[in-house]
Amino acid sequence: PERGSEPRAEEKAEKPGEEEPVPEKSGGGSRSQRRRKNKESRQEKAPKAEQAESVQSQPVQPEDLGEPCDDEKARQIRAFLEGLLQHMGSAAEVKVYQPEKGRYKVILEGEKLGALIGRRGETLDAIQQLTNYSVNRGSDKRVRIHVDAENYRLKREQSLQSLARKVAAKVVKYKRNVTLEPMNAYERHVIHTALQDVPGVTTYSMGTEPNRRVIVAYDKDKK
Repeated sequence: PERGSEPRAEEKAEKPGEEEPVPEKSGGGSRSQRRRKNKESRQEKAPKAEQAESVQSQPVQPEDLGEPCDDEKARQIRAFLEGLLQHMGSAAEVKVYQPEKGRYKVILEGEKLGALIGRRGETLDAIQQLTNYSVNRGSDKRVRIHVDAENYRLKREQSLQSLARKVAAKVVKYKRNVTLEPMNAYERHVIHTALQDVPGVTTYSMGTEPNRRVIVAYDKDKK
């Protein structure tokens, strides 16, 4: 199993503790009273569904990227992205940084960048994959290129970390596994990392791309 790009993460598991009402014998109160009791019982036992949009993330200091880079690789990255964005009808400005050797960080700046991010960051992921393929094609030394816009990557990571903690708390409380919605490899890595040291839960991935999901499982032996 696998362990370790504001979209919604859903839980596919049943609500723990939710049971069908058991018919009572006559003389046990009116029908409306029995319904009210059953409803109150379910509300006490069943947790509320968690959604990524409702998660309140703590602010995180953005990465210090320094001055824009202008070496040969940076110029390749900029040339490719400017051409791609022109075909997409975007006037976004491309800024390339090199936080460490062998890794480049691209920031797309401008207005109305939502179309470049796409649903759950899918368009941004595609732009990143195309850029990596184009720049590294035929090269002996491969480099890693990360593309971001409107600080989307950081916001998404915060949301996933907060969701992971909330789901883990419910898994421990109700002793029931929870399956999250399909995520890409990076997002699954964020979930695995966020919960690797949390007592009472373990995580693993199941399924095949693009529908591979993280399972947050109850583990009574993990301390």
